[in-house]
Amino acid sequence: MTLSQSRRLSRIEISKEALNFSVGHFTIFSKTDRENLHGHNFQLLCNATAELNDEGLLFDYAILKKLMKYLCDEIDEQVILPLQSPHLSIQEEGDYVVAGFNGEKLFFLHRDVTLLPIANSTVEEFSHYFLKRILEHPDLKDKGILALTVKVSSNTGQFGVAEWRETGREEMLEQRNGKESAQ
Repeated sequence: MTLSQSRRLSRIEISKEALNFSVGHFTIFSKTDRENLHGHNFQLLCNATAELNDEGLLFDYAILKKLMKYLCDEIDEQVILPLQSPHLSIQEEGDYVVAGFNGEKLFFLHRDVTLLPIANSTVEEFSHYFLKRILEHPDLKDKGILALTVKVSSNTGQFGVAEWRETGREEMLEQRNGKESAQ
């Protein structure tokens, strides 16, 4: 098979300085052990793989960049509390969101808190959270994306990574390309 007959898959890697968010959090290690509340400046990165079209593009990835920026801005300068932690209870008491952990009560103003459907506030969980949000976005449907990798960094060289692959579409493209090369 020649290069012109094979699929021309390509990957766009999006890593922009503006794709960041600052959040307060604490990691929960067990039912009795957690970090002190602290903050990080996180970076969001994304790789998208698709078939290169006749115009030399994967798709209009400005859509993906805008979505990533929106997702970062949505939680920027917030305290993140994980809704799915088995060791943390979250309640409302008047003007406050109260996180209960091992007999402690941590009080936060409503406006300062974002509750996320994650088990812990770690880079690993953040990467899966962002991947799910990106995959669910209607503007990215039918763009021919075959794989997505989302990375969240809390420090240089330290990433949480979540990956997704479209299995059915890849097989369909292989079958289509096989038929085209047979003709």
